[in-house]
Amino acid sequence: MTEPHADPQALAEKVSAAMWSRDRATNALAMQILGVKPGYAIVSMQVRTDMLNGHHICHGGYIFTLADSAFAYACNSYNQNTVASACHIDFLAPAREGDILEAEAVECSLSGRTGVYDVTVRVLDGKTIALFRGKSYRISGEVIDGLQQAEHVK
Repeated sequence: MTEPHADPQALAEKVSAAMWSRDRATNALAMQILGVKPGYAIVSMQVRTDMLNGHHICHGGYIFTLADSAFAYACNSYNQNTVASACHIDFLAPAREGDILEAEAVECSLSGRTGVYDVTVRVLDGKTIALFRGKSYRISGEVIDGLQQAEHVK
């Protein structure tokens, strides 16, 4: 087990940048990380024409992906490789072409290898369109190998 990082905020930012650099799915959907801190992330995405379903509203899979991405950045913010063990989403209202969506992930519980995160997806004007709950499981390894040990040595 690695030593605790001296500055949890700096660690969360470094981990976020490292994940972002290799996160092909999030980049392909033109998401943006608006903020990250330990156990927290907020990610945005604009609804494009190619994200619309047969009802001319945003396909739920894209909304789920946005929420899942915010969840991933929040639960990996401690530099411990963490994956989803379960996720659930409730769609409350539609998102439309051109809407800018924000997914805010907040850590509710973290104990041992497991965590619970709630993600609220809103249209930029503040209307909530989906509620997502993700359960995380910490696996072996670090997002940035050796970062915490190297920082501890300084």
